[in-house]
Amino acid sequence: MAEHQNQTRAAYDEVVELYASMFANRLEAHPFSRNMIGTFAELVRGTGNPRTADVGCGPGHLTAMLHELGLDAFGLDLSPGMVDHARRAHPALRFDEALMEALPVGDGALGGVLAHYSMIHTPPEELPSLLAEQVRVLAPGGLLLVSFFATDGPEPVRFDHKVTPAYSWPVDRFTELLAGAGLVTFARLLHDPASDRGFLDAHLLARRP
Repeated sequence: MAEHQNQTRAAYDEVVELYASMFANRLEAHPFSRNMIGTFAELVRGTGNPRTADVGCGPGHLTAMLHELGLDAFGLDLSPGMVDHARRAHPALRFDEALMEALPVGDGALGGVLAHYSMIHTPPEELPSLLAEQVRVLAPGGLLLVSFFATDGPEPVRFDHKVTPAYSWPVDRFTELLAGAGLVTFARLLHDPASDRGFLDAHLLARRP
């Protein structure tokens, strides 16, 4: 495991209960994110393959949301503490400890992958290989919804996230990375943040041809 992965895992293990209390119901106040996830779920159902991974699932609230939206959803996270919390909070669903860079999923097995602000801690130079792993597990026609913090500048910006260091991305640069991984981005949503962090919130919806 790389140093940044160890750092991220340890940082999230330390804040499991606080993080869950702050974010598990947060989408109720975030209509843009909620509706983008709903669109994603509807399109994944339309592929005929509802099996979907919530990568970086944290306390499991979005995995549960995807399940409620008709998907065969399961959650994966590098933090054992988060996985344990998710299992207790949603005992009917499957949650496993895993790295986004090495998903325990067969080639072409999934209709969808949700990455809701879970790629933000990955150093820019490692993001292409991480995206390639998401593409590996998607079936042709499968969908990836990735959400992240967006910056207006030409380069990714490292910032002090409340849990552990993270990166914001120029939307066009992130879209180029998706294309380089073999995905076609067909929808994007940018909106003002609900916090004082100052970045835009970005959501990109892409399909594996």
